[in-house]
Amino acid sequence: MESQYTLIALYALGAAALTTSAVKLKTRLELSKAKHRSLTGHARMARRIASLVPFYEYDEEHFFACDNPPAEIAARRRAGFMRLSKLSQERFAKTIRFTEEVKDGVSDLQFTDVYRAPFQFSRYVREHIKSGAFFQASSGVTLTDLDGNRFYDLTGSYGVNVFGYDFYKDCIERGSQRVRDLGPVLGGYHPAIAYNVKRLKEISGLDEVSFHMSGTEAVMQAVRLARYHTRRSHLVRFCGAYHGWWGDVQPGVGNPATAHETYTLNDMSEDSLRVLRNRRDIACVLINPLQALHPNAGAPADSSLVDSARSAHFDKEAYADWLKRLRALCTERKIVLIFDEVFVGFRLALGGAQEYFGVQADIVTYGKTLGGGLPVGAVCGRKDLMKRYRDDRPVDICFARGTFNSHPYVMGAMHEFLERLDRPEIRDLYRDLDAVWNHRADRLNQRLRDENLPVQVANMSSIWTIYYTRPSRYNWMFQYYLRAEGLALSWIGTGRIIFSLNYTDVDFETVVDRFIAAAKTMQQDGWWWSDPLATNKSIKRRILREILARRFSPG
Repeated sequence: MESQYTLIALYALGAAALTTSAVKLKTRLELSKAKHRSLTGHARMARRIASLVPFYEYDEEHFFACDNPPAEIAARRRAGFMRLSKLSQERFAKTIRFTEEVKDGVSDLQFTDVYRAPFQFSRYVREHIKSGAFFQASSGVTLTDLDGNRFYDLTGSYGVNVFGYDFYKDCIERGSQRVRDLGPVLGGYHPAIAYNVKRLKEISGLDEVSFHMSGTEAVMQAVRLARYHTRRSHLVRFCGAYHGWWGDVQPGVGNPATAHETYTLNDMSEDSLRVLRNRRDIACVLINPLQALHPNAGAPADSSLVDSARSAHFDKEAYADWLKRLRALCTERKIVLIFDEVFVGFRLALGGAQEYFGVQADIVTYGKTLGGGLPVGAVCGRKDLMKRYRDDRPVDICFARGTFNSHPYVMGAMHEFLERLDRPEIRDLYRDLDAVWNHRADRLNQRLRDENLPVQVANMSSIWTIYYTRPSRYNWMFQYYLRAEGLALSWIGTGRIIFSLNYTDVDFETVVDRFIAAAKTMQQDGWWWSDPLATNKSIKRRILREILARRFSPG
């Protein structure tokens, strides 16, 4: 009888083990299904593959003919390239010379210089078309380099410049005057912080505020607080989204360590909602509203523009519906919903992405433009989520400090920024904002189609990206033609264009004319020639063959 009971117990244990294993397998399969099928959706695999890609580069002949064009096309490309090289040496001589003098001591400059073009082309480009990184003045919607060349600014200073540079210069100057009697005193607060907190609570619709030194740091603290209060380990980010360079939110290429407690899920996916509904270890979900422009794709840059597969499209209604469903599920499962508005904050609406999409988050992070032109990060959250200690367990705390948090000069510039949001001329900039910028994007796209140029733009209000409609290996060259026409781009090239809201119709028409001129010259120089049989897939297959040949070559 005893052995019979023992046998029954063993059967029961075995059944329980099988049930547990089946549940774990089901959970694991749900997670796998919720990941985007691209490498961007599989962070660990992306890191492994990136480590296996060997360096190789094209010689001078192959540089102009890697897609096997007719000899006449290769000759036109060479002539156009050398013309750009001569132009850069003559027109930007002082700016380039100064950049070259300091580059060896500035690692950021070395990185951005290398990654302006795909690595197969990069060295030859750097030898012949050098890029300057210095400006001496800004005014209105223009920047002036060290040679006196004026560019229409399409960089937006990585999102800082919402209202125009003159606006921020004035915020900094008047903010400095506001706090100069106290100066750089750290630890205590200048009274300006009281107004800033009041306004941020009104704008965010949340209860408390903490200040930090950058947007990356603000996101770090938001996630830290979510983990602390939920007692859960994992964060969810969506494929392609950027939330700063902290390792837990950048688990793929670019992060030398593995992020073990991060789930990268498919944006706008039912499978992702299923994971959120069924797992018990998720502390928070991070949303970067900019992803609405290119869901599940990383921030576009010309260094990765190896073909014409880049695409973008903004559907406000669809993304708003997704966020509302996500909001409801996070409420149901007691998951903290975090809006990372470091980049888009105050650009889409006075109340940010929450107002724009009609969704209230549990925590919102701000940065960039909030500082009135000075660097800052801010976390706004519900009272129960912002507390950093427990009344019943005095040693169990969520520590976060920073030497320059709430720096008086930053608080002064922020006070000026927040105060000016209520001015009629600023509120006028938001009137029919989407209609204004959608019309401008449509206007440029129609001009491009009329000229039969293989370029189009997609936009999310004043944030734009350029994409290409004909298979090509050379789209990344367009950045150099745009700069030659006096349009300033950030180092990532044509992947992202950011307009300040103070662009007038006259300013914009000038940009359109220069944009069209750059595209027409690039087309005339043969860079958009394409084999009728070429496709984006065939281009990628050819590059893969090159990589494999280099990887397994005997030498």
